[in-house]
Amino acid sequence: MEFELSIINGKTVSDIIRARRDDCVEIVQNAYLAHADGHSVNPDSYFLRFPEKPDCRIIALPAYLGDGFDVAGLKWIASFPGNVRRGFPRASAVLVLNSYDTGYPFAILESSIISASRTAASATLAAFWLNGQSRRARSLGIVGNGFIARYIYEFLVDTGWEIEEVRLYDRSPLESEKFIKTACHPERHRRVTVAPDVEGLIRACDLIVFATVASEPHISDVTLFEQNPLVLHISLRDLAPGILLGAQNVVDDVEHVMKANTSPHLALQQTGNRDFVTGTLAEVMLGKRSVDRRRPIIFSPFGMGILDLAVGKWVYDQAVAAGQDLRLSDFFYEVVR
Repeated sequence: MEFELSIINGKTVSDIIRARRDDCVEIVQNAYLAHADGHSVNPDSYFLRFPEKPDCRIIALPAYLGDGFDVAGLKWIASFPGNVRRGFPRASAVLVLNSYDTGYPFAILESSIISASRTAASATLAAFWLNGQSRRARSLGIVGNGFIARYIYEFLVDTGWEIEEVRLYDRSPLESEKFIKTACHPERHRRVTVAPDVEGLIRACDLIVFATVASEPHISDVTLFEQNPLVLHISLRDLAPGILLGAQNVVDDVEHVMKANTSPHLALQQTGNRDFVTGTLAEVMLGKRSVDRRRPIIFSPFGMGILDLAVGKWVYDQAVAAGQDLRLSDFFYEVVR
């Protein structure tokens, strides 16, 4: 038996995903459905925190995904917000893929791009299903204009969304200007503007993305959502519990999202129950739950390790088939018992 280990760098990961974003969204959909059918193990994420750096963390996401994927693994992702001030991304990550047959690792992939892509694919998938299986939005508002926001925007545009206008807001206006210059496709929209405040953006948009680094709710006015928008609450901690309690709430996994002081977790603490949760995205896709646009719809995905495995295994297969991996045949030394 061979015990080879493949190393796949960030450029290879990026090139594969950029060329086939539709396929990436389909992979994420299949992973959600496999999870809903019981073909996965997705333990709690483990947070490594630092007493002298309270805003920093490194998170371990172990998981197993079956139903044709048949892979186990671990994403090890660091979030150091101070990196942004130093001119490089907040998050860095690696993904280890393990053989379900032997348990041996068979691949290590650069994973900040996999993590951003599976997040963006999840958001894009949710937008489609929660928007009545339509890829049209009058006004897209993006709150927080960093790395993850860029990936979500690119996935929406590259999977055929028709968006009349884009409104951007970031606590640092320079981030919004950078977003316009490096990410936006102005030819695809009637107008792209930087909003002077987040409240005005929310009131003006029918599709809203929150992709901030907020550690606690900063939006509490329920009247901001009177136009019944679809909200992709990717950063999970922006909205006060009262906003969720007045909306239809869809999550990726009910158990996983109810922790770490996410907005759904705070709503659970306030009410003592989970009645405010409409259902999971998989249940919506399977027709077991439904939503309508007569009330706000909020999608709050905790982010599941199975999605990293699914996208990572797909990228690995593409890279190996094209000979784009760095293959180490002697990484493991004592392989004879």
